[in-house]
Parts: sequence; C-alpha cells; structure tokens
Amino acid sequence: MEIDAERQQKAREYARIRRRLSFINLAIGGIGIFFVLWSGMDTWLRDQLQPLGWQPIPGWFPWQILVYFLILILGYQVITTPLAYYGFVLSRRYGLSVMSLRSWLFDLLKGLVLSLIVEALVIELIYVLLATQPQTWWLWVALVLLFFQVLMANLAPVLIFPLFYKFTPLPEGELTRRLLALVDRAHTRVRGVFTMQMSSKTTAANAALMGLGNTRRIVLGDTMLDRYTNDEIETVLAHELGHHVHHDLWKLIISQSLLTLGVLYLMNVVLHWAVETQQFYLRLTDVATLPFLLLLTAAFGLIVVPISNGLSRAIEDQADEYALQTTRMVEPFKSAMTRLANQNLADVEPSPLVEFLLHSHPSIRKRLQHADDFAARYALNTSISAASLAPASSTESPGIVSNGSSTPDATH
Repeated sequence: MEIDAERQQKAREYARIRRRLSFINLAIGGIGIFFVLWSGMDTWLRDQLQPLGWQPIPGWFPWQILVYFLILILGYQVITTPLAYYGFVLSRRYGLSVMSLRSWLFDLLKGLVLSLIVEALVIELIYVLLATQPQTWWLWVALVLLFFQVLMANLAPVLIFPLFYKFTPLPEGELTRRLLALVDRAHTRVRGVFTMQMSSKTTAANAALMGLGNTRRIVLGDTMLDRYTNDEIETVLAHELGHHVHHDLWKLIISQSLLTLGVLYLMNVVLHWAVETQQFYLRLTDVATLPFLLLLTAAFGLIVVPISNGLSRAIEDQADEYALQTTRMVEPFKSAMTRLANQNLADVEPSPLVEFLLHSHPSIRKRLQHADDFAARYALNTSISAASLAPASSTESPGIVSNGSSTPDATH
C-alpha cells in the first residue's frame, strides 16, 4: 500500500487550516482576557456580584466565584462558537465527519456541560484553598488533580466515552482470539474486546487500550474493522499494549502532574506578587483575580505543551518498538500506518517546528523509517532465524524485510 498523494495534499491543507483555527481561538482568548484586565471589567464584574457574597468559609465566596466563572467561560464560548461551527463544516468538507448539524450540536453541548462541571469544581477548589492554605494551595491543588487524573483514567471508559459513542462486544472469532492472545503475552488482563461505533460520527479510524485496572479494555473503531487485515489490527493493538507494558499511562500522569505542579507554583508566586506587592486586588481570594489566573494558565501552558508533547513522542516511539518486537510483522505495521494516514488525513511529514510544538506522536515518515530500521537490524542479525521472527499467535505472518510503504498510526 502506498501513501495517497491526493489525500496527502488534502491532509496538508486540512492541517494548515486547523492550526489557523487553533491560533485564532488562542488569540481570541488572550485578547479577551487582556481586554477584561485593561478595561477594569474584572473588578467591575466583581462589584456587580457583591450580593452573592455568602462565605461558608472566611474569604471563600462560592456563588460569586461560580457565577463569575460562568460569565467568563460562556462569554468565550459564545464568541468562539462560529469558529467551532466552521471546524465542523471543514471536517465535513474534507470527508472526515459524517455528523448532522443536530448531532454535532448535541455533542458540543454534552462536552461543554462536562467541561463546565469539572472546571468549575477546580476553580472552587483553588479559591477555597487560597482562603484556607494561602501559602501551599498550589501543592494541594496539584495533588487533587493527580488523584482526579487517576480516577478518570479508570472511569472514563464506563462513564465518559459511552456518552459520545456506543460500545458493543466484538463477536468471538479469529481477531478476538488473536488480540486476547496478544494481551496474554503482555501479561495483563482486559475486560474484553469492544467495538466503538465511530462510523456514526466520522470516517476516521482509531483503536485503543482504554481504562485502568478493572476497567481496562481493548477498543476498536468500527471504521477500522471493515478496512484492515487482522495482521494490521494486531500490530496497532500491540502498539497500544506497549503503553501498558512500559507503564506509559503512569509516566504521563506523573510527568503531567509534575508540570502542573510547576505551573501552579509559578502562578502562586505571581499571584502573591500581584496582590501583596502591587496591590492589584483586594485579597488572594478576590474573585477579580480569576481572569488573571486564566491568563497565567494560558501563558505557562504555552511553555508546557511542547515539553509534554516531546515526552509523548518518545513514549509513542517506544510503543512502536514494542509492537514491532512483539509481532515481528513489519509490513502489516507499515501498511496499517499507511491506511491510517490515508484514511484519517494525517500529514505524513509535517515541518519539524510544527511537529516539535504541536504533535504528540512522531511524524508518520519517522514511524515508517523506524519500521524499516527495525527490519534492517534483524536482517543484519544472522543469529535470528526466520522461525524466530514469526509471531507466536499467528500463522499468517509475512517476512520481516519489507519494501512496502505506509504511514502513521493515529492511535494513542
């Protein structure tokens, strides 16, 4: 299978437009917060909400904080909704979305409600800790967020994803047996193999090992089942199992928690400076500090994202190596990457700067080169016999040396 040149042209166009939309969204948020701070709307809005000044704990004004937060976030959502709608139209234009406007709006509403609930709880947590633990609030917030990440990693497959996709068990058959055998070789357990009904929303394909502990399960998009061979699907799931074997979820949770801890500490330093030294606000728990905190979060986030993405790319590269080592199926791995690139409109070779700043996965070209390098390493190792290169669970394994082409895996 070859990279589709026409699809690649569309992929580059689509990626370029999506990046512009993201930058515009970011600019709107930044300019909006600067305007609120510059115009004095931050303190004006606080004064308008004085009737909501109930304090169950001295210095903590939960209703005032909640309403202030909702006004800011919903205002931003209203301003950026046209951009979100254009993104929806764009995905339909490029053949990635099959959703109706009604179903898209329904998903948008569900996502907004979920994010508002979580974000509002985090904001309330920050301010109650600012009132009770003004010097160490940032440490406690980081610990709570760490616990929340672990909890959501466990519950997301059974509470969150079913709100957006229908899941059904994959019927018994060769593919199910092969994937469960792959799980056994990785010395782990799963709740089963499930199909995710992606075709109701998109033409793109994906697969994942979802959950943590007793909720871990193999999930295959139905848009993958009808286009990929069993060998190709096995290599994709081997990649996902590589994350489990290498404890990548925990690595990401811990590294993200450390980055969050650093950001929160810096926010603490700047906030204390703004309140105690510059006297910009009445107190640390002044609700008018909320736009300032959001601005600090965005600014420090711009620094953290490339660091987080760099770690993620290294982890994904290790998972590719595990998939190749475990299955010894280079050609199916490459053809799976190629199909995913063609199907998902993934840019095979983005610019190095774009990849460094924005991509959580290595470029498709690099992943294909990784597979070729793997084949070359074992082709040069004469101590490895042809029999040892065959996967233990399959009698359909192709040879390891391959001259086929392919592309990236858009799975996580």
